[in-house]
Amino acid sequence: MPRSLAAAVPGSAGSPGRPAPAEHGGSAPHPPTPGWALILLGVFCSAALAALCWVAGHLHADPPLRTAARFVHLVALVVGLGSVLAVDWFALLWLLGRRRLADVLRTACTLQFPIWLGLAGLVVTGLFLHPDLASPLTRIKLGLVLAIILNGLHAHWLGQRLERYRNAGAPRRLLVRSGAAAAVSQLGWWGASLIGFLNSQS
Repeated sequence: MPRSLAAAVPGSAGSPGRPAPAEHGGSAPHPPTPGWALILLGVFCSAALAALCWVAGHLHADPPLRTAARFVHLVALVVGLGSVLAVDWFALLWLLGRRRLADVLRTACTLQFPIWLGLAGLVVTGLFLHPDLASPLTRIKLGLVLAIILNGLHAHWLGQRLERYRNAGAPRRLLVRSGAAAAVSQLGWWGASLIGFLNSQS
């Protein structure tokens, strides 16, 4: 996104993406995550991000620590955004009829951990980079990060609904919502990356 569909929504952070029952020798699929649980998780993530912003405003890292944090920040960006782009590519091929939905779900399931890991790494290491919270660009970046997180949870919900159509055509409404989630993810990841680059030049 942050995931920029996860479990069939291109580039979002996070997805259920469980293999089809046939691939488990006939075992039953996992039950979907309750909607209330995703809402509570979204509230928790929003509060956690606000708390981290407060900590960042009171944390003053010395130069060696900032250098190390900047390196890990870059690694987290490569891991997170790289995984998002991989899922996006498979999802685009699916939308073009070049891949099955099952292929996208399998790829998203495999890459959901590095997507969330990369996003978490970006947020945590950002604490040590002395972000200017009074800057409008920094506030926009934080808004984009929050959008990536919430969009990833929405993608999780979408992925669980798309799971039942892995071997059949998905309804148009789910395709439209998947495309919208992909757009939000791409805007969030690339927008936050661009603002981070601009801030590093100042």
